[in-house]
This record gives sequence, structure tokens and C-alpha cells, in this order.
Amino acid sequence: MTDPIAPPKSSVLKSLVWMTLLLVCGWGIWKWGVPALASMQQGEKESGGRGGRRAMSGPVPVSVIPAIRGDFEEWATVSGTVTPLNLVTVRSRVDGELKHLRFQEGQSVKAGDLLAEIDPRPFQVELDKAIGQQARDEALLENAKADLKRYETLLTQDSIAKQQVDTQASLVRQYEAAIASDAGAVASAKLQLDYTRIVAPLTGRAGLRQVDPGNLIRASDANGLVTITQMNPIGIVFAVPQERVAAIRDRSAAGETIPVEALAADQSTTIARGKLLTTDNQIDLTSGTLKMKAEFANADGRLFPNQFVTVRVRVNRIANAVSIPAAAIQQGSKGAFVYVVKDGVAALRRIKTGPTHLEQTQVLEGVAEGDSIITEGVDRLREGMEVRVVTPSVEETKADTPAQAQPKERKERPAR
Repeated sequence: MTDPIAPPKSSVLKSLVWMTLLLVCGWGIWKWGVPALASMQQGEKESGGRGGRRAMSGPVPVSVIPAIRGDFEEWATVSGTVTPLNLVTVRSRVDGELKHLRFQEGQSVKAGDLLAEIDPRPFQVELDKAIGQQARDEALLENAKADLKRYETLLTQDSIAKQQVDTQASLVRQYEAAIASDAGAVASAKLQLDYTRIVAPLTGRAGLRQVDPGNLIRASDANGLVTITQMNPIGIVFAVPQERVAAIRDRSAAGETIPVEALAADQSTTIARGKLLTTDNQIDLTSGTLKMKAEFANADGRLFPNQFVTVRVRVNRIANAVSIPAAAIQQGSKGAFVYVVKDGVAALRRIKTGPTHLEQTQVLEGVAEGDSIITEGVDRLREGMEVRVVTPSVEETKADTPAQAQPKERKERPAR
């Protein structure tokens, strides 16, 4: 009779199989795993030298650029707004009906070009009236002068009272004054007639028209007829931190032309070059900046009024300065540092940096002229690691498309 409490034979067999497998795995780990781990640890110890951990493949390939000495320009990069040097709202000087527009919206116009015409007929009538009144008064004056001459002759013959002669002389002077007034009225009427022809007051670009032909326009209209903006040259207004103002003003007072550049949205492409024109007379208390205005030729029209641009202004020019590529500078817990190739190994140098311009940074301390600064391969370096200096091939440096810029064969050169 089968014992109901005893476990089934199949369960016992499964347990024996699992125990056998575990024993085999444990023996394999002890046989091969422990020696392999010890070998790896020994390899790591042997690979460490002056630089600690080192790549198994030998010296680390790096690219270097020597530190250079020369004039270094310090520039300040700020935000600016394109502002026209001259902006005019063209308004009519007389009231009347707008008959014709002689310009196209957005057209470039020159000073003196005809822009619009107002109905001249009412003003021509006023001119004719003024001319007629002047002619009438001139005729009266001639008659009064003739009478005065006769009266003076009769006075010499004692045939007339002197009072009558004086009265006639006064009448002559009245007509002379009336003619002078008439001349002013004629000139005023001619001027009003001339104002019916609206001309451009300056050279620039016309905006959108504010009035259509057929409408009555007045000299008091707020919007005017059209705006004209001077495009060439054009200005940019920007604000410079007050810490940089003294250097700029000193160089400007010495007669030096301060160059200013306008940059594209990527802040690396220069779209226009100009010069500093003037500065404001007080520093803004809220921002601690001083407004400045620069002038740009803008012959190609790339700068547009009210356009926001990035402005770069030269603050200072430092003579005999040491500079290195900004990409080579690393930041650590103790500040900035670079790797320098010396005797075939990488040496860490802690540096003190100055301003940066065009991907070059001035170094105040830590690097000397001619030191080979590592620019590529820095992420794999440690102090004292052996390095192999490589330089890109000619084909790689000339590549100008992504397809052409694939990695090329590199040429080795001796480490310095």
C-alpha cells in the first residue's frame, strides 16, 4: 500500500537535478571566473603609470593649437534696436481734396520727388484775387503821385494851401503801404498754391499710404499722408553696461573710431559693420547701462527700422596678450584649466582667463606663448597620460558639407 504522506518520486528527481546544476555552476565560477578577475585587476595595476588609469590601446590621440601672443581685442555683446537716423511723417500744409498720388507704397524716393497733388483751383483763385488787388492799388498810387506833383507845383505859385499838399503826400504813402501788403498777399497765395504739390523732404523709403485719392485732407491730420524712413545710412541704439563705458569714452575722446558690428540671429554671422556715432548724456538708474548710437551704411538694406539685433562693440584693444582657443578651456571645482602637451604627456594647467572674442580667450595666468594647448580629445585625458598629437588631413579641413566632412586619415606629428 502506498504511503500518502511520502512525496512523489518526480519531485525528488527534480530537486536532485537542480542541486546538481547549482553545484556545476559554482564549480565553473570558481575554476575560471576568479583567475580572470585577478588577471584584470593585475592588468589595471600594470597599466597605471604616472597618469594613473591609462587606455589599453596606448597614447591618447589629441589635437593641439599653440598659444599665441599679439594684440587682443575686447568686445562687448549686447542687444540693440535698429533706429533710422531720420524719420518724417509727410503731412499736407493746406486743406483740400487729394487728387493724385505719385508714389508707390514701399518705394524708395529722393528728396524733392513729387508724392501727391491737392486740387489747386481754390488756391489759384486766391492768387488771382491777390494779384488783382495789387494791380488796383498800384494804379491808385500812380494817380495819387500825379496829383501830389500838381499840388506841389500850385503850392510854389501860392495857389493852394499847404495842408492840401500834405494830405495828398499822406495818401501816396498809404497806397505804397497797401502795395507792400498786396505783394505779401500775392506771395502767400503763391506759397499756398505750391503747397498743393507735396514733395519728399528727404531720401528714404516710403511706407504705407494713410489717405486715398478723393479724400479731403487737412494740415491738422494726425496720421499724415505717408511716412518716409531714411534707410542709408541707418542707426542702431544699444545699451552698454556702465563698467564698459569708461574704456569706450576714453578711446572715443582720443579720436579713435570705435567699430560696431551687427550680428545675425545665430550671433556668429556679421550682417553689417559700422561705427559709434554718439552716446547718451546719463546712465539709466534701473539697468545701470548707457545708451549709445552707432551708424551703419546699410547699402544692401539688411537692417530694417525697429529690428532687434545683437550688437558687438569694441571696448578695448590689449597689446601683447596671450590667447588660446576658447574650446580648449575646461571648468572644474577649482576653476578653469587646460591640458598642455609636454614631453609627450598631458599636463594640467590651471589658468586665469580674460575676455573672449571670435572663439579666442585671453589668458592672464597659467599659459605661456607657444604652449601646445590640447583642443580635441580632452574628455579622455587625465594628468600625466601619454598622448599622440594628430592633425586633420587637408581634405578634412577643406570639407564644407556634411558628406565631405567624414573622418579622414590623420597624420601624426611628434609630440612637443
